[in-house]
Amino acid sequence: MPKAARAYWKGFLRLSLVTIGVEIYNAVESKADISFRQIHKPSGKRVNYEKVVAGIGKIDTKDIVKGYEVDKDTYVTLDPEEIDAVKLESKKTIDLVQFVDAGEIDYRYFERPYFVAPTDELSGEGYVVIREALRRTGKVGLSQVTISGREWLVAIAPLEDGLVMEMLRYAGELRQPADFFDEVPGTKPDREMVDLAVQLIEKKSGPFKPEKFEDHYASALKALIQDKLKGRKIVAHETERPSGGNIVDLMEALRKSVGAAPAKGGSTKTGSSAPAKPKSTRRTRKRA
Repeated sequence: MPKAARAYWKGFLRLSLVTIGVEIYNAVESKADISFRQIHKPSGKRVNYEKVVAGIGKIDTKDIVKGYEVDKDTYVTLDPEEIDAVKLESKKTIDLVQFVDAGEIDYRYFERPYFVAPTDELSGEGYVVIREALRRTGKVGLSQVTISGREWLVAIAPLEDGLVMEMLRYAGELRQPADFFDEVPGTKPDREMVDLAVQLIEKKSGPFKPEKFEDHYASALKALIQDKLKGRKIVAHETERPSGGNIVDLMEALRKSVGAAPAKGGSTKTGSSAPAKPKSTRRTRKRA
């Protein structure tokens, strides 16, 4: 474990009568993110913010409490002790109450991943038993746990030698897809065009290797900052934007794409007129 790593949360992982101590670590590295500050351009100094109340002015941070708006300018205020009082046993225990197939959870529910590690050697035995049981069954365990003042729905799954915890969104947080697909035609697409699209997908198919993809925007921002530091003048260039085409253009574009696409591990040959039946698009989250 990295020396600088600090546990984000400490508590217990429970499977029925088996309870083990665990520590949660952030699985996402954010140090590469480029963050900006608001700067007063004439002076070059950073813009600061003060907490003020209309008609009163600047206030002390210790006098600030949380409030829920029930009407315009009408709030129900809550003290930290009152909020803590409603946090039940989930506050320090990840209790695995249900298990589902790993591929059954919709992509939209996943919020953020965390590593789950045993707190000590004594917890290690139960830890590996739970990991192997999840791996053998192809299941993930569901639980609810309070972290950072919010009760999260979480999924626990095996990952390489350990366990990963995925924070999930609740069903009520997701918008309904049908509300955004009004413009999708209700008619069936042209069979030949679909076959061509399948060939194109199969030719470009290959194993998932995320390290091959670069955040070009972040790289360009870093380069821009370095150019500005060196005093270079930056000139913006217009980039060509893709435009939509009619159905005839679509057919021709598909044919040209199939002929020009480099093979990426797909088994379909360029000259094939009857592509293989596409595999199921049902989502599966492969765990090591």
